[in-house]
Amino acid sequence: MAKAKAQKAKATLRVTLTKSTVGRLKNHRACVVGLGLRRIGQTVEVEDSPAVRGMIDRVQYMLRVEEEA
Repeated sequence: MAKAKAQKAKATLRVTLTKSTVGRLKNHRACVVGLGLRRIGQTVEVEDSPAVRGMIDRVQYMLRVEEEA
């Protein structure tokens, strides 16, 4: 039980899809789906990791990203 409480809280990012994926490259659409986004205006919280940062960097022109503690 002590280990569960002692673990650090993971940093998260709040990601919102702001533009449509219609007409975008297939791998860009795959990144949006990988982030858990389905529709414009949808917001999800994802763990801040290098893999997630890479997906965000690839499709940053379609997203709004806010850092959370």
